[in-house]
Amino acid sequence: MPAVSTYTPRDVPLPPAPSATYFSELQWKTLYALADALVPSIHTAATAKSSNDRVISDAEWNSAVFSLSTVISGPDAVNIATQYLHENVSSNPQFRAIVERLLGDYVHDEGRNGFGFILTALNTRAGSLIITGSTTPIQDQPVEFREKVVRGWDTSRLPPLRAIYRGLTAIVKKCWIITSPTIGPVLGFPRLPAHGKHADGFQYEFLQFPPGDQPETIETDVVIVGSGCGGSVTAKNLAEAGHRVLVVEKSYSYPSNTFPMGPNEGFVNMFENGGAISSDDGSMAVLAGSTWGGGGTVNWSASLQTQGYVRQEWADAGLPFFTSLDFQKSLDRVCHRMGVNEEHVEHNHQNRVILEGARKLGYAAKTVPQNTGHGEHYCGYCTLGCASGGKKGPTESFLVDAAQAGASFMEGFCVEKVLFTNVNGRKVASGVQGTWKSRDSHLGLGGIAAVERKVIIKAKKVVISAGTLQSPLLLLRSGLNNPQIGRNLYLHPVMGAGAVFNEETHPWEGSALTTVVNEFEDLDGNGHGVKIESVSMMPSVFIPIFPWRDSLEYKLWAAKMRRSTSFITLTKDRDTGRVYPDPVDGRCRIDYTVSAFDRKHIVEAMIACAKIAYITGATEFHTVYRDLPPFIRPETSDPEAPDGTNDAALQNWIDELRRKSPLNPGRGLFASAHQMGTCRMSKSPKLGVVDPNCQVWGTDGLYVVDASVFPSASGVNPMVTNMAIADWASRNLARAMGTVRGEGSLIARL
Repeated sequence: MPAVSTYTPRDVPLPPAPSATYFSELQWKTLYALADALVPSIHTAATAKSSNDRVISDAEWNSAVFSLSTVISGPDAVNIATQYLHENVSSNPQFRAIVERLLGDYVHDEGRNGFGFILTALNTRAGSLIITGSTTPIQDQPVEFREKVVRGWDTSRLPPLRAIYRGLTAIVKKCWIITSPTIGPVLGFPRLPAHGKHADGFQYEFLQFPPGDQPETIETDVVIVGSGCGGSVTAKNLAEAGHRVLVVEKSYSYPSNTFPMGPNEGFVNMFENGGAISSDDGSMAVLAGSTWGGGGTVNWSASLQTQGYVRQEWADAGLPFFTSLDFQKSLDRVCHRMGVNEEHVEHNHQNRVILEGARKLGYAAKTVPQNTGHGEHYCGYCTLGCASGGKKGPTESFLVDAAQAGASFMEGFCVEKVLFTNVNGRKVASGVQGTWKSRDSHLGLGGIAAVERKVIIKAKKVVISAGTLQSPLLLLRSGLNNPQIGRNLYLHPVMGAGAVFNEETHPWEGSALTTVVNEFEDLDGNGHGVKIESVSMMPSVFIPIFPWRDSLEYKLWAAKMRRSTSFITLTKDRDTGRVYPDPVDGRCRIDYTVSAFDRKHIVEAMIACAKIAYITGATEFHTVYRDLPPFIRPETSDPEAPDGTNDAALQNWIDELRRKSPLNPGRGLFASAHQMGTCRMSKSPKLGVVDPNCQVWGTDGLYVVDASVFPSASGVNPMVTNMAIADWASRNLARAMGTVRGEGSLIARL
């Protein structure tokens, strides 16, 4: 195992915060009063100081402190437990700042206006009476009353109140875990990984532009929009063929000595929309990388190749390349470059639970190959950036190769549209235009003159690799009107679960996702089903996904993460959604609800997760479904007893889950870290957006090369499939353009 880390990452400044004037002072007061109802300061009658303190009995207090101090252990356990229970959120300036940024920058106008409407109504006599049952403003009510009101909104007959419950609890849980001064000591969670050693990464150079009123114009052979898994492979292949390549990225690059970032800095700087994307109905949370290297910088190293039945499905749709030897060579080529292997994988506790539980139950399971350069990589913090460079994502592999072959790079460049010339009535891509913002403009660094310039890039070929959420929006902004653009969205919906054990598990140590259970991957006979994997056990990722039912219960549950492991049910979804631009600000909106067909498959996988947890000794099993109580193993239940998972208590809980099948999407939280299909590859323009060479139908010289071209859900973590398609498409493009040598880089010529 690698040596213990002793290094301290460099602080990363945050972009300037938005003005909080979108809410009035009274609205903010009301919002924070509601936040304190979810995470209040908990006291006994003897220690309570105000109506903002939730008062519990001496017996409840003693039970809570004993439960927490048993989990925490150590000589200072009681003091830490007391501080944790006394903590509330509204008195924490960091909490307030993050809430204001989240609502100001990352919630669309429609959602923010909905919050504002309810907050205003709560401060009128009539509105307060309808919403709370009392004419007294809710911020003037005792915190116990506020908590009861918020709990009632969960099942209200009024859809706006149910929506406010979902949005409010999601925001408060996330912002509390990110900013809590006590959650780290309670969990024993260190700011930095316990294992691994920092290593300096490749030093990239990025184009810079002086101030100016007129657009800057530059020329290149190929402009690639996006630096993620598809764009990086494309850049390597085209640059190594001798073409002038410029990779542009709307986000920014951060060196390895800033990794792993803290959760606040990490979400803001490296995830689309600050990690706060949800579907229109609020039932689906979406995590998508937005940084130098894209999703490959923040993913969990899983490097699974496209399975045969998926390849056959795509071939049967008129795309025979996917069952060809050429595609296998592309899969192998990208895996070889990243050093994908199983030999150096060391499973942490939660992945050993999955493997051992699957073995005891006879489920098909295996080790997930990792892109770790044939080396060890025992670190679970990589979703916030890999400090060791052990994860060989785009920034440690393909983008390095592209740079060494002469490619040039721009960060902070938001492409507004693709430029076309008209040749004999056909659209021929001739470049892109957009706005470049210097890093100083993004981060608001004091004393440095920020620059913002319009830039026009003239190019012979344009490759869009902006990701499944953004690529179709760019095509629409560019005037393309194929009705398939933005449709056929697949999300690999997952439902999360957590198992609690008697012993400490240190679940954040070790690689996040190194095992997969394949037993349930084909539940309909047509390749639709579920894989069981684990989730990154960062507190900011794991704890907020579980339901809030009661303020004391939630604090006690969160503390149990110290002894927990995780499960996710990765679903190859049959049924799809769409992405489209917000009508006000143009940002990505997602119309997607997990279908009843796919939810039934998730139920079967969740049952299997419960059995794995039980047979490996878990004492509790929690899901993110609000209408399903957790399974608490009776003291008389023994996982080593002859009955095993036939235990009556477990079977009764499973029966209750099955009765709720196919699950109500409004009563749980589904999540997606994989987005696919919105620029689908097809054999004709009526069926998709790009042709079998990834060229956009009805255009010349315009290509889309990212996971948006998948004909359907890949059924496995999509990185390797994405890269293999990019490898094949870019090699074809390089051959079509011809190989040239001896050209200098764009940086050298500017």
